[in-house]
Amino acid sequence: MTYDDTPIMRTSPARTAKMMAIMLGICIAGGGIFFGLWDYWISEEPPIVAIMNEQQEQEVGTFTGSLLTIDLTFVESEDFRDFSFNEVLGEPGANPTINAQAGDKLVFNVVSEGMSFHSFGVTADESGTGGLFPGSEIGTPTNPLRNGQSGTSEFIPPSEGTYYYLCTVPGHREQGMVGEIIVSAAANQTSAVEPTGTVHDFTLDFYESEDFLTFAFSAVPGAEGANPEIRVNAGDEVNISATNQGISLHSFAIVRDPSNLSSVVWDSTIGSANAPLIRGESGQVNFVADTPGTYYYVCTVPGHAIQGMQGTFIVE
Repeated sequence: MTYDDTPIMRTSPARTAKMMAIMLGICIAGGGIFFGLWDYWISEEPPIVAIMNEQQEQEVGTFTGSLLTIDLTFVESEDFRDFSFNEVLGEPGANPTINAQAGDKLVFNVVSEGMSFHSFGVTADESGTGGLFPGSEIGTPTNPLRNGQSGTSEFIPPSEGTYYYLCTVPGHREQGMVGEIIVSAAANQTSAVEPTGTVHDFTLDFYESEDFLTFAFSAVPGAEGANPEIRVNAGDEVNISATNQGISLHSFAIVRDPSNLSSVVWDSTIGSANAPLIRGESGQVNFVADTPGTYYYVCTVPGHAIQGMQGTFIVE
């Protein structure tokens, strides 16, 4: 008895090629449908994630203090291993500590300047990205800010303690993109008063010394009239105009603490450290100084207040 040991071909090269072409077509069509509905896939968090986040949300405080404006920028190291705010991790100014009082309203202006995607929020948790305070979020991990995008959010600390502003994209906090908000108990200050109807106009131009080592307002550093003391009554309306008379870039704000450029009050900014006035450029700001106390007008470009560009603003 003999056997035919001729190999039996289960398929042919032509048939294999046809099957591969069909499979490739299915992959291409499926990919087209998936990415065509990308906005749908990222439009909302999975139900379980939304439920967990809702359970972890914290209650914000009541606005009874000062209005603080904080400018933050997402930045990344060249090798994309370190993430931080405002400056590369390890550099001066990275992840600046924010000092506030319970009841202050913190307004965050956040810009993404990195290649990675980022989102923002404030939490009291010492780790992770849960427990975000409602209203403090900008974007989400599933719908983050992309390069060049920006957003604004608010946070009112409910009580004294340490809080954290961070990137809420998983892993980015661990890579360094987190800063502290140190909140003290609300000061026993006089409550904000109603407008008096009195209006003051002040001009506070930016000036520099010839060697650019010292800066001042209203006059060349060391000259008569430099950094004049300003006094107004609580409830007075204040108009401030400023022109950059120097070579360097400058910006303006009234702060509670000149060593903490984030402690801006009354939304009193002209330009910002990220968008300063150039030589010859002018700006104006208007606000009601509604709370008595001693404040300071400063240049908010890092280092300029230390170099002399600051004066006293007293509300009686």
